[in-house]
Amino acid sequence: MVVREKFESNLKELQAKMKSMCDLAASSLDKSFEAFKTKDVELALKVIEEDEVVDDLEVEINHFIIWLLAKEQPVASDLRRIIGALKISLEIERIADFGVNIAKSTIKIGNSNSLVDVTSIEKMKDLSITMLEKGIDSFVKGDITLAKEVGDLDDEVDKLSGEVYKTITSYLKKHPDETDQLVQLLLINRYLERTADHITNIAESAAYLIKGQMYDLNS
Repeated sequence: MVVREKFESNLKELQAKMKSMCDLAASSLDKSFEAFKTKDVELALKVIEEDEVVDDLEVEINHFIIWLLAKEQPVASDLRRIIGALKISLEIERIADFGVNIAKSTIKIGNSNSLVDVTSIEKMKDLSITMLEKGIDSFVKGDITLAKEVGDLDDEVDKLSGEVYKTITSYLKKHPDETDQLVQLLLINRYLERTADHITNIAESAAYLIKGQMYDLNS
């Protein structure tokens, strides 16, 4: 019993580290978009610098997982939980990278006024952060309902992304002289759409842990 309690304590510590990493990734998305909206290059640069913290935490989590595997030699459901944590930490790191990519696009846009309404893009960002919170909670709490909600929200992001793409490409045809900024807007739109996809992968990993079978939440 004592051994089992120690193992559960280690798992909780692992989950806490993952939650911290999620918070950092969400902050990266939030700050990078704020920098984009306000044309704040200094804030964009800060997002890029802070990504090192996420990378360091991912390495720490990976080392912790390797230690758990070697020390506990888990089987069955315990092994799925640990391997799931490894896969999810990789997804979170990629999500934080998309925040960095948005920050880099912001720097390239500079002080130029936005040529299109960014309301839908901002909504994609907000939905992505909500998805991330639900995705990690579905894993930690073993809640399949939250995982399915992530899939539903991903559909919303995809719809918005399609609408934004049409708007920007239509404007691009009429204003080819504004190609540089519009391409960066297309990239930001793409980064957020891909962010939602990676969060959906987190939910799928959580669903596999809970039900023991694969779910395609992107369909």
